[in-house]
Amino acid sequence: MRGKRAARHINAEVMLLCDMIHQEGQQLEDGTAVISFGDLFQIYTRISNKVVGMLLRARKYGLVDFEGEMLFQRRDDDVPILLTRSIASIRDELGEDKEFDVGVCHQVKKEAGDAS
Repeated sequence: MRGKRAARHINAEVMLLCDMIHQEGQQLEDGTAVISFGDLFQIYTRISNKVVGMLLRARKYGLVDFEGEMLFQRRDDDVPILLTRSIASIRDELGEDKEFDVGVCHQVKKEAGDAS
């Protein structure tokens, strides 16, 4: 029970991060958005100090993309962070299932379900 609650909390933070990229970043024609790591860091750290961890989680989910394995303040301020899908698609995915599996992202869960 506590693990599922934690998973819901993490997914809510990932959703907040994606919303922030969508709202504060440059909108692209395909419905995605892009923002520099430096700009995102400045905005997001007012809410949470876990911006890098949330970016890594969102990339694992396939929701954002950026170069490199890890991002560091100042050194990587100019690295673009790309929202890989429209915010509506991300909201649908993260909002469709309130009972999140602990440690399993939705895309992987869907693909595993499709394969069986």
